[in-house]
Amino acid sequence: MQIEVLKSKIHRATITEANLNYIGSITIDEDLMNAANLIENEKVHVYNISNGERFETYVITGQRGSGIIALNGAAARKVHPGDLAIIVSYASMDFELAKSFKPHIIFPDHNNKLG
Repeated sequence: MQIEVLKSKIHRATITEANLNYIGSITIDEDLMNAANLIENEKVHVYNISNGERFETYVITGQRGSGIIALNGAAARKVHPGDLAIIVSYASMDFELAKSFKPHIIFPDHNNKLG
């Protein structure tokens, strides 16, 4: 049996940009991507703590060390710079493997930097 489990989580990231006139997706600082075990083009769910919006998109690699968390395209209408968000991805895996799987969860500061 396969089940879906939390794979990666960036908890309480600060949205830095909302770019309506862009192809789409979420741009994430490469340092945060690496720490959360996310890869470019991976599907993520974005949960906006500030306004309750919940949506899916895919990851684009942002400049390392920049702290960028930018929503692009239509998703830009669902956020404002300064909003707090949770960004997560899930993985399908065997039920027995899932029992011991440990997700990568990170807690960036208000500038999207890791301590």
